[in-house]
Amino acid sequence: MAMSGRCLCGQVTYSITGDLLRTAVCHCDHCQRQGGGAFSVNLVTAGENFSHTGTMKMYGDPGDDPSGTVHVERHFCGNCGSPIISIPTGRREIVIVKSGTLNDKSSVSPDVEVWCESKQSWVVMPELEVSKERE
Repeated sequence: MAMSGRCLCGQVTYSITGDLLRTAVCHCDHCQRQGGGAFSVNLVTAGENFSHTGTMKMYGDPGDDPSGTVHVERHFCGNCGSPIISIPTGRREIVIVKSGTLNDKSSVSPDVEVWCESKQSWVVMPELEVSKERE
């Protein structure tokens, strides 16, 4: 499977080759804040399957860790601010791609929900697997 996408301004473009590992709906507070919505739909792929052109900036997100230790690197276009990928520091072999940046979104079909304890009460999702694993 090959997929491609870009940021809002087009400065950052990317491609994904190979199969996706998961397509996850993430309800965590940080995805809500980063995307400005109730949840984020993310494509999880092996890092070797992701390539990009253009320069991204990175925010080291500590999550709720009071020590300030970075748990997720959130990469975004430095020009328009579009979030593109997240990389969990404990699982650098995977890349989490924001599905809203795909050129063709028609094939996106989530198969799992994560961080459901932060889910907005008005959000109703189709029957998906609920994972205990966190982003």
